[in-house]
Amino acid sequence: MLVGLVALVGLSLMVLPLGLAASSSATTTGGSTAGVAGLPPVLGQAYTQAAAKVHDLVPACQGMRWEILAGIAEVETTQAAGHQISADGEITPPIYGPLLDGSGAGGNTTPVINTTAAELQLDAGTHYARALGLFQFMPTTWLSTGVNARSTSAAPDPDNAFDAALTAAVYLCGNGRDLTQPTELAAAILAYNHSDAYVQQVEAAIAQYDALAGATSAVPASGKAAIVLRAAMSQFGVPYSWGGGNAAGPTRGQCCSPGGQDGSTITGFDCSGLTLYAYAQVGITLPRTAAAQAGVGRRIPASAGLGALRPGDLIFYGYIPGDDASIYHVAIYAGSGMQVAAPRPGEGVLQQPVDLKSSTFAGGAQIL
Repeated sequence: MLVGLVALVGLSLMVLPLGLAASSSATTTGGSTAGVAGLPPVLGQAYTQAAAKVHDLVPACQGMRWEILAGIAEVETTQAAGHQISADGEITPPIYGPLLDGSGAGGNTTPVINTTAAELQLDAGTHYARALGLFQFMPTTWLSTGVNARSTSAAPDPDNAFDAALTAAVYLCGNGRDLTQPTELAAAILAYNHSDAYVQQVEAAIAQYDALAGATSAVPASGKAAIVLRAAMSQFGVPYSWGGGNAAGPTRGQCCSPGGQDGSTITGFDCSGLTLYAYAQVGITLPRTAAAQAGVGRRIPASAGLGALRPGDLIFYGYIPGDDASIYHVAIYAGSGMQVAAPRPGEGVLQQPVDLKSSTFAGGAQIL
């Protein structure tokens, strides 16, 4: 079962089939996480990725956005306060709730015992169970429902922000809730922790993040643009690899980037590999390099600004204004001044602001 720090409840969790399915229904994953006070950037990436990816796992779910996940994590662990968070989402030291030994810790007066070897291993061998990780899952719930959000074969980890956020998103979505409806959002939070006080706390935290992010100004995507963006966002955290990525997903790259990075040892994407992959999900084959991709579709000049861009459009950066042959970087416009990109060696796929102030901003291209 799953608990917060307010109350422990005995709820059975329905296990959902985790089959991937592309959907063309309208979607928005909320406002930008950039610069949100108190929200570590890696957690912002994890929540944004989970809000986008949950549509593949629970296609009927509507209205999931990162602010909902941030609200839960704020109440549960104050965004992993006091812990280190690595670029790949690993949280150290591990986050443990109080021992649920019936003494009243966490509002619980009924002992909860780890009864299986798997539960004991996950909970560091403790007899009495503890809630685990960023989103405070009970061991038995995590073992039955944990989702691996990363491009690895490792077991889902409650102390990995990407795994924990996607698992929480799946749980909140249930069989396909419409989280744009206040009553259904409240029901999802109540299912997470059966306490009216908890629901009020989380709703207040969500409202704070909505205000900080300006979520009401988010530009929704629909149709093929939604599929392209979800495909790109599903790769958040996948490492940069020079020459990496094709229509099927991340691949080993090649040697070597202008800065000397050897992509042949890294499975991931470079900037144009990511855009090539995302557009392939709607049947569009892009050229392999950023400069060549600038020759596809209707070109949008830099002078037209963000107002001329639509979610799903390509965004370019080049060394020489007006010379597409000098373009060295490409990203996908996500709306609200944000882009999804594989930016550079040492960083994973992420969402970041469009760099309009840069002298290298070279406009975009509308393909869809």
